[in-house]
Amino acid sequence: MNLNLRDKVIIVTGGSKGIGLGIVKTLIQEKAIPVMISRNEQSLLDVVNTHKLKGVNLTYAVTELTDDEQCKAAVLEVIKKYGRIDGLVNNAGVNDGIGLEGGNYENFIQSLKRNLAHYYSMAHYVLPELKKSKGAIVNIGSKTSVTGQGGTSGYAAANGGRNALTREWALELLPYGIRVNAVIVAECYTPLYEKWIQTFDNPEKKLKDITQKIPLENRMTTIEEIGDTVAFLLSNRSSHTTGQLIFVDGGYTHLDRAL
Repeated sequence: MNLNLRDKVIIVTGGSKGIGLGIVKTLIQEKAIPVMISRNEQSLLDVVNTHKLKGVNLTYAVTELTDDEQCKAAVLEVIKKYGRIDGLVNNAGVNDGIGLEGGNYENFIQSLKRNLAHYYSMAHYVLPELKKSKGAIVNIGSKTSVTGQGGTSGYAAANGGRNALTREWALELLPYGIRVNAVIVAECYTPLYEKWIQTFDNPEKKLKDITQKIPLENRMTTIEEIGDTVAFLLSNRSSHTTGQLIFVDGGYTHLDRAL
């Protein structure tokens, strides 16, 4: 499907791994110009070099997203290079296990910085360009915002904030024709998910127990499926969709898993 994203400049935070990389790959297929933002320079270079062999030149900015000034600098770098920004995908974050009983105030606030504050920073700094291009914002969120998980107060609170900001921004930006939506992820097998699974005594059994509870086809969501949905929401094919929380999770969050 042609999503009319050719030559559209799209910033993707955390774009060199996991879900972010799935989004970048879809954008490449749609002939867009994804710009990866991450603090991990090696992972950025790995993606750049892999795609260079395929004749695709990717742009990136090494950025510590918890630093507001670095967020601003990354956006200005993209504007300097391309002269425009057509979309933003806020994706970077980590389920860092900052719980209520075992955590503390300082770590809780740090978790909000890792997982929520840069969503605001990036949107704030790209906004002038999105007003010119009538671009779109897609925030990546997690089921923990509506289901809870236990032992992850910081991450759950941050994802609740992502949901709220999605609707707040959708409303605030209506006069500019800027659409804002969120894709909510449940069980998607990424390097971070793999790391978490390996913390259990029997990782294979734990993974099987989880996938058996995913209603649609008893399997994990793929990063490509997330990427395809994000690309659709960035495109004018979804031109009358804004303020929506779209669950791409095989029915995991809302369908009766007792079935």
